[in-house]
Amino acid sequence: MATVKEIYTYLDQLAPFSLQMDFDNSGFLVGRGEAEVKKLMIALDITNDVVAEAREASCDLIISHHPIIFHPAKAITDAEPTGSCILSLIENHIAAICAHTNLDVAEYGVNDALAQALQLTELSVLHQEGVDHQGKPYGIGRIGTVARHMTAKNFSLQVQNQLHAFGLRLEDAGRPVKKVAVGGGACGEYLFEAAQKGCDTFVTSDVKYNTFLDARALGINLIDAGHFSTENVICPILSQWITAKFPGIETMISQNHKEVFSCI
Repeated sequence: MATVKEIYTYLDQLAPFSLQMDFDNSGFLVGRGEAEVKKLMIALDITNDVVAEAREASCDLIISHHPIIFHPAKAITDAEPTGSCILSLIENHIAAICAHTNLDVAEYGVNDALAQALQLTELSVLHQEGVDHQGKPYGIGRIGTVARHMTAKNFSLQVQNQLHAFGLRLEDAGRPVKKVAVGGGACGEYLFEAAQKGCDTFVTSDVKYNTFLDARALGINLIDAGHFSTENVICPILSQWITAKFPGIETMISQNHKEVFSCI
């Protein structure tokens, strides 16, 4: 049976925690490293609902994308959501490993998963952050091509279907979709780089009003597909990684944690 520390070490090999951005707090954040893991849950976020689901399923560990502890904590109490979650994890002997921006930039991580979900091919890095110990470039976002050209509206409908998104926001520049940039989560800041690299379309989330105006001025199709939808694609990948390495551990993906809003 594997320990929490052994699972962390394995994830560190696939998506090195040293590659996380300066503002981030990825890593082994809650629990005991030597605790044995018989069952674990994977979720995009660690919320009170996710902790309750993990407790009911007798999970020993939760692996999430977003860190449960992001800003320095001055107190851990049940008076606010983060403290309540941490207390529930500790009280129920559930550890937490969170892989955030290191999983964004890693090969086969969030952005590769998003590009593959949208069936893009000939992938390259959108914004290079550096090179890893093997000399391979790593960074945020991916650029790829679509199998057949289509209108921005039709491509948006395809994105919505493939990502199971409730709704999309679209700036249709009137250009056929051929070369697409993707950025899981809030990556609107890379719009100009996508345009400079010849992309006609950019799929990301949490897009600000001014960024839509910039897209119109640049003549690039811009699709906001939602933060949850553009990143939740990594959960099945994490499950596959853990199952392949630790077949004796029962692995499940949270069924309670879904998009936090609805479109009316």
